Amino acid sequence: MKILDRFNRFAGKWMPLLTPACLLLGVLFPNFTGMGIPLVPYVFAVMTFIGALSSIFRDVKNVFRHPGALLLTMAVLHVALPLMSLGMGKLFFSSNPNLITGMVLEFVVPSAVVAVMWTTMGEGNVPLALSVLVVDTFVTPFLLPLTLNLLLGSGGQMDAGAMIRQLIFMVALPALAAMTLNFATHNRTKETLPKKLAPFSKLAVMFVVASNSSKVAPYVRNFTWQLLAVTAAIFVLAAAGYALGWLAGRVSRQNSGTIAAMTFGAGMRNISAGAVLAAAYFPAEVMFPVMIGTLFQQILAACYSALLKKFQPRETAAQEGAQSA
Repeated sequence: MKILDRFNRFAGKWMPLLTPACLLLGVLFPNFTGMGIPLVPYVFAVMTFIGALSSIFRDVKNVFRHPGALLLTMAVLHVALPLMSLGMGKLFFSSNPNLITGMVLEFVVPSAVVAVMWTTMGEGNVPLALSVLVVDTFVTPFLLPLTLNLLLGSGGQMDAGAMIRQLIFMVALPALAAMTLNFATHNRTKETLPKKLAPFSKLAVMFVVASNSSKVAPYVRNFTWQLLAVTAAIFVLAAAGYALGWLAGRVSRQNSGTIAAMTFGAGMRNISAGAVLAAAYFPAEVMFPVMIGTLFQQILAACYSALLKKFQPRETAAQEGAQSA
């Protein structure tokens, strides 16, 4: 157990570097890492279950009593960013529909489980972060194929029914099982299991990234100026996700904790889910824009976390001054 605890602390500290390292491993040794691809949906389901063990039904119920922040975050996730990715894709890569599809797919997948971790570290509104995760988890199996069809007309290129079934298996059912377990044990499992299983969750993330990245090896090895431009576009869009979440919170006059939850909830994407879907239902080139996002997501989260901490004291001081006046 001590070894697992040390690994968990190490991985938690260095995940912004470990994730790109796993991507590089998959690119350099695709024949080896690619052998794990058949196991990816099952490993992903386990990862979702572990992540959702921090969620309870009551948290979702409480947030729904005042759903403004939740709805704004969902609007950034599933309206603003998909439209921005489509617009940028058509503007710069109109000759390559696979790259456009990958860019859109990157920004229609659900919010990431790790957004809850960053919200917790940033002293944010954890119930809101959990609710964004839970609600997004349950609507994505139906919303994602619909969005792709509306924006890209991809109905003829993918089996929407199979995609919905796979998303339900990988995301919705494990999340429901985890919250049901919490309910049945009166939340005792919430207090104990997440910490015990956290090392396995991080190992699962590394396994999924390394396995799926084997499919983009030919494109990375034959890197072109166009792929460099795609990388830059994904970076801009990923950074915009965090910024839009923060802006939505500020414009709607949320408190600092809620703004933090909205920032990470809108900015962080379940890239592993996107990679699994890209590998299963689209040409290999579609996976490049999806997987390249692993290079930025954790690093951007760390940057925005530092910015939130830097500006939060000023906001608090201003609020205290207003109250005393």
